[in-house]
This record gives sequence, C-alpha cells and structure tokens, in this order.
Amino acid sequence: MRLPYGLLVASVAAGLLSVAAALLAMRAASLQFGLIMLLALVGHVLASPGVRRVRWAVAAGVGLLAVVTATRLFRYQEQADDAGWPTTGQGLAKAALAAHWREQIDRERLVALGVALGVLCLTVGVAALPSRGRRGGAATAVLAVLLLAWFGVRVAPEFGGRPLPDLLGTVWPALLAAVVAMGALALSGWRADRRWLLPMGLVLLSLATARTCSDLAASWAGWWIVANPAEATFLQVGMAVSAGTDDLPLVSEAVEVAVALAGTGLVAVGALRSSREARAS
Repeated sequence: MRLPYGLLVASVAAGLLSVAAALLAMRAASLQFGLIMLLALVGHVLASPGVRRVRWAVAAGVGLLAVVTATRLFRYQEQADDAGWPTTGQGLAKAALAAHWREQIDRERLVALGVALGVLCLTVGVAALPSRGRRGGAATAVLAVLLLAWFGVRVAPEFGGRPLPDLLGTVWPALLAAVVAMGALALSGWRADRRWLLPMGLVLLSLATARTCSDLAASWAGWWIVANPAEATFLQVGMAVSAGTDDLPLVSEAVEVAVALAGTGLVAVGALRSSREARAS
C-alpha cells in the first residue's frame, strides 16, 4: 500500500471513529479521533502528487484545523476539572455565571479565529487551482449566494435589540470563516474535479462554519441577557437559557462532527484531484 493511500485510509477510519464516539457522547474520544483524522489528512496531502502551492495551502489549512481540534480537546479536559459555581449568595452566583460565560465566549472566539485562518488557507488552495471553465461554475456561484442568504436570515434574529458593534466584535472570526467558505464554494465550480468532491466538501464546510457562527452569536446573546438584566429579562441561575435562533434545526453533535470532518476531507481530496487532473489535461 502506498503511503498517500494508507494515510487516506487511516484518515477516513479515524473520522468514522470520531463520529461514532460523538454519537455515544464520548466527546474527548471524538476530539482525539478527529485530531488523528486531520493529522493523517495533512500527511496524505503532503505525500500526494500535485501542484505545490495547492498542496501546501491545503495542508496548512487542514493543519490549522487540527490545531483548533487540539485546543478544543485541551479545553474539554480542562473543563472536566472545574470546581463548579460559588453558592454563597445569589448576586455572587450571577456574577460568577456572567464572568465564566464571558470567558467561555472569548475562548470560543479564539477557536473561531483558528477556524477562519484554516478556511482562508483552504480557500487559497482552491483559488490556486487553474480555472477550466466548467459549466457547473454558475451553479456553485448561485448555490453560494443562496447559502449566504439563508445564513443571513437565520442569524439576523440574534441582532435584534442588542448592541450591533459588540455582537460583531465577538462573532467576526466565525462570520469571516462562514463568508470565506461560501466564497470558495462560489469559485469551486470552475475548478472542480470530475467527481465534484471539491464543491461537495465546500458545501459541508460552509454549513459547519455557519453553524459555528450561529452558536457563537447565540452564546453571546445569552450572556448579554445575563450581564444586562436592566435591559433584558434575566433568567434564574440554573435554568437553561434558550438564546439560539428557534428556527435553526437542532442537529446532534455526531452530525455536526460528521459534517465538519467530511467537509474538510472532501475539500482536501477534491483539491488534490483537481490539481492532478489539470496537470494531466
């Protein structure tokens, strides 16, 4: 078995194990297998033939996403050691809740920045592919516009009645990742491989980044309600805060993991195939 093919098989196997672990609510194992999958995918990209600037850009993007996954794994293990909330006085509990919530949002924003940088690198790899004038280019451009419109409609309710500069200051990395992924999708039709793995991967990656942005916006909206009780109705500590957009479909964590990992893998493999096909033609 050749090295690139073996690494690809290992990446697929680790990805399936990651999804299975998420399905069984084994978050740490899911993140560990996801990290293995992304690292094996980086090795596959670097060991495969193809245009150098495409390979290095794609490898850098997948590598950054692997760093993000490692960060999430470290954070999850760190959260498992948390001592819990202080219980002396309702005011203290409220302050601790708001402070801890804000700290979590700031960490998620840094993670979203890593995702945005990874998606940017993947987009650079897509843009480096030669345009071959495929007829499906217009179709992916229209699909990207439709996804962008859907994303705007779904996230818009989070902006109502809340300070827009503060919200944008929090969610901009995730927003950037979603917009860039959809921009890469618009370009992918003219650069797609024969099996259209690249556009399919970018559709999944666009959905994953849009979900990340929506979740971050919802978390910030919930924190804003808690931190500004004079401007919004405060919910008691210990009750679930439904800050998300109600009409967003609730998907399981396993589906989210599958979409994110499959999108990344299809983009990487599709970009390699497209570069090889362009050189052969």
